[in-house]
Amino acid sequence: MLIRRDYQDYHIMKIERLLSEEYIVLNLEIATKHQLIEKMLAIVANHKGVKDINRLKKDVVRREQEMSTGIGKQIAIPHAKTNAVKQPVLAFATLKNEINFDSIDNDHVKIIFFLATPEEMLAEHLKLLGRITRIVGREEIRKMLVLAVSPGEVLEIFRDEEKNFPQI
Repeated sequence: MLIRRDYQDYHIMKIERLLSEEYIVLNLEIATKHQLIEKMLAIVANHKGVKDINRLKKDVVRREQEMSTGIGKQIAIPHAKTNAVKQPVLAFATLKNEINFDSIDNDHVKIIFFLATPEEMLAEHLKLLGRITRIVGREEIRKMLVLAVSPGEVLEIFRDEEKNFPQI
């Protein structure tokens, strides 16, 4: 079954719908926050929703300088509302070793979401951030994600968890 993934298809904002296997990387070997952001940008560089990867980098780095997107519980969500994308762009990674991300709880991170949405999608952007934090806020979900051995398994975790979530 072919799934259409153009802008009109994004009226249903679910993680498992926005994320695809090509934008999931498991057990990355990264040492610093800067390297991690660079790697996440490299992962989404060829995403059809990205119009300007250099602008996207500037916007994500600027957002990170305003306040760390290390939200606690070993999770970081580098993100931006930006004109560098024409549709929501989502990537996911786990790290082989935890890194310092200047998180609000001072804990190191191991689970990363990268999110970029067009500036005019503010409400959807905030709802997606909320959806992500609600799902991975549960310890058992974080454990399953860290132990996942394939991108398909990660997608299945989100698919199962989002079954009863309201649509955005």
